[in-house]
Amino acid sequence: MGIPDHLTSPLRNTYAGQEATVRTGHGITDWFQIGKVVHQGCILSPCLFNLYAEYIMRKPGLEEAQDRIKMPAEISITSGMQMTPPLWQKVKRNSKASFTLMKVKEERGKVGLKLNIQKMNIMASGPITSWEIDGETVETVSGFIFWGSQITADGDFSHEIKRHLLLGRKVMTNLDSIFKSRDITLPTKVCLVMAMVFPVVMYGCESCTVKKAEHQIIDAFELWCWRRLLRVLWTAFTVSHRVWVVVFHFHSFLCTFDFFFDFFFGLLVIQKRVV
Repeated sequence: MGIPDHLTSPLRNTYAGQEATVRTGHGITDWFQIGKVVHQGCILSPCLFNLYAEYIMRKPGLEEAQDRIKMPAEISITSGMQMTPPLWQKVKRNSKASFTLMKVKEERGKVGLKLNIQKMNIMASGPITSWEIDGETVETVSGFIFWGSQITADGDFSHEIKRHLLLGRKVMTNLDSIFKSRDITLPTKVCLVMAMVFPVVMYGCESCTVKKAEHQIIDAFELWCWRRLLRVLWTAFTVSHRVWVVVFHFHSFLCTFDFFFDFFFGLLVIQKRVV
């Protein structure tokens, strides 16, 4: 993997030569050696899971594969290991994808991981309705939620943006008691909106493609937040610019949305050039 020894040695010494005992109703058992295991609640667990997945994908024939395989980090690594969460694969051709997945299954078996096909879903961009591996039928889905973002086969993010806006509206509604309080100043309330409401909407926005229709929806959501903060009714004919002047907020929320998307795209371009 190319990891320096001064990083692997402390980790190896932490888990090497461990012993444990079990307390029963008749007393304590004899001490015994612990095999391959990760401490419960250890902060290194996600990193170790990712290392296992990266080690498998770097095997010859997998790194150069054109089919893109998504492997979640929450892989259960125990002795007699199984892959408990689903594995989603976006495929274009059934034959080549089957060969790639069988190669992954073979390499995972060498390190003690078992690919559970019954807990695996396939999302295909082509007209693939059914798929079988080793005589077992793999379920095909049109979309799934991965790390808080909804991924669809057609790549449309309109439903994802609307879902995040609904979550932001829920958070804004839960803060009504704070916004009604006269003991809290207006700048503090504005900071609460920007710190507790907007991050919920912007979570995962780096990979979203915002269309013109979504631009209007996002602008309407931002104006709704400021009007709710100021207790301005929708029947009151108040110009939007006056609302922004009152809350001392002249930077559009949509500009922040686009900034994160451009920043993330720039990082991908730089990473591709470096590699």
